[in-house]
Amino acid sequence: MVCRFSTKLLNICIASLCKIGQLEKAEAVVIDGIRLGLLPDVVTYNTLLSAYSRFVGIDAAYSVIHRMKEAGISPDVITYNSLIAATTKSCLLSRTLDLFEEMLRTGIQPDVWSYNSLMHGFFKLGKPDEANRVFGDNILTNLLPSSSTFNIMINGLCKNGYTGHALSLYRYLQGQGLGPELITYNILINGLCKSRRLNAARRILKDLEKSGHVPNTITYTTVMKCCFRSRHFEQGFEIFSEMKRKGYAFDAFSYCAVIAALTKTGRLDEENDIMEQMVKSDIDFDIASYNTVINLYCRNGKLKATCKLRDEIERHGLECDKYTHTILIASLCKAGNVEGALRHLETMTKMGFDSIVVAQNCVIDGLCKAGRLDHAIKMFASMEVKDSFTYSSMVHNLCKARRYRHASKVLLACLRDGMKILKSNQRSVIDGLLDLGYTSEARRLKSKIRLAKMVQY
Repeated sequence: MVCRFSTKLLNICIASLCKIGQLEKAEAVVIDGIRLGLLPDVVTYNTLLSAYSRFVGIDAAYSVIHRMKEAGISPDVITYNSLIAATTKSCLLSRTLDLFEEMLRTGIQPDVWSYNSLMHGFFKLGKPDEANRVFGDNILTNLLPSSSTFNIMINGLCKNGYTGHALSLYRYLQGQGLGPELITYNILINGLCKSRRLNAARRILKDLEKSGHVPNTITYTTVMKCCFRSRHFEQGFEIFSEMKRKGYAFDAFSYCAVIAALTKTGRLDEENDIMEQMVKSDIDFDIASYNTVINLYCRNGKLKATCKLRDEIERHGLECDKYTHTILIASLCKAGNVEGALRHLETMTKMGFDSIVVAQNCVIDGLCKAGRLDHAIKMFASMEVKDSFTYSSMVHNLCKARRYRHASKVLLACLRDGMKILKSNQRSVIDGLLDLGYTSEARRLKSKIRLAKMVQY
């Protein structure tokens, strides 16, 4: 049996390697093919160009088109579409327009995908009028729009605040007998939800159910989260129940949204049930999902459950991040276990996180509330990075202890560092100094506060 090599087989091998980002191996296959007498064609170079733009960058993609021309192969519309998609993705409008000019100059007519990318680029840059002009003057006039064309238009209009126009376009599709796809419905529902147009989103959801398409998890979750954000909790819970009834699978984010809503409405028994369902489910949680649940446990004072969840994180091969540790430190301080918080902070410091200022702020506040002000002052002095909350907390607690002169020094340090501090804290320090008879110090502090404001503005 004779094995016949062809350029088609060569292109299949190159496409497979490019798909997984193995560009060096793909280039090696090209060289081996040339040695065997298989010359690359326009498909070969288009495949390489698309992969380079995706995995390396636009300049690398441009180098492929130069190689292509040197090999005597003329770029086609797919070549330019790949480059246009890459430039619009990076919001390089001038390069995109140059590519269009080059296409027309070489006699290649842009197709609907070329204009789709251009519209997407205009929308990304906040130029909906330009995108609409492309849609009306180029696509509707000279070409047959694809479903992606309408999806890009609806998505772009929604993201630029024109949900009313997006709804009109959706109605136009219905009127023309062009049945919107499921993704079209999801895009429009998401846009309406982000604009807080819950009733309109629910009407589109009903249209979707009548259209013959089956709403998916994304559809329901989008509307449910919108209900919760708009404080229409009961409607959100109804959608959650409907999803359960219809057997939809939940992701971690859906569970977290429901648990947070139950917490806000004080439905703690239901919250506990959902938490147990979530933890026992087969969902692959990421650390952000675990942090959400840990935070909710901590807010409800369930420290034992929090510790079990932390062990589970380690069993699943995940590592607690700085947010996990900060949540735990804050909950320990709230529970009055300052020693535990200090030990946890020490562990956090040894782990080498880039910023632990929020955790340090929690401990400082916890120490002050526990009556250990001197310890808090030492910790404050040792901090390399401080934020406005650090200074505000120290000033507030020093004033509570009637240590106004020390509070005045901290306040001045805050102003020198260009930080803003609460006006109530400023007044407390000045009033305290006056109350203790430090009139001149209070006057100087007032003057420095006014000067700091002038410099900031």
